[in-house]
Amino acid sequence: MKRPTFPAPYKHEHAPVKNVNEVITEQLTIGQKAADWIAARVGSWEFIIGQSVLLTLWALLNVTAWVRHWDPYPFILMNLVLSLQAAYTAPMIMMSQNRQAARDRIEAHNDYEVNLKAEVEVKEVLENLAAQNIAIAELQTMLETLLARQDDRE
Repeated sequence: MKRPTFPAPYKHEHAPVKNVNEVITEQLTIGQKAADWIAARVGSWEFIIGQSVLLTLWALLNVTAWVRHWDPYPFILMNLVLSLQAAYTAPMIMMSQNRQAARDRIEAHNDYEVNLKAEVEVKEVLENLAAQNIAIAELQTMLETLLARQDDRE
């Protein structure tokens, strides 16, 4: 009588999956953190509302002359301040976006690696299930043979 053979247990031989966000956050420089902070603040409704209030107050104070006219109409100083703000915030926002694009590429690559690992795992599970089906069929045949012999003896 042939004994059924069972496959060896599957061993996980791949590196653990890494959290991309943690890896990238650990590698951030001070400049990158500053760019992300500025991009997050400038791209918010709080900033838009706050800047709108500030510019409205600036214009009102200079038009009504409640306080000395430090920037009379056409508000050349205000335009200079806004130009300087745009000149510095735009590149910082672009730096943050470029870094985010790089992060997205790393995350896509990580997803690809996870999918490859999952494919290997699924193949192993299917192979083990096929081996179990063969072993069960062999056991069933052996049981039927034993039962047939027992019926013949009776």
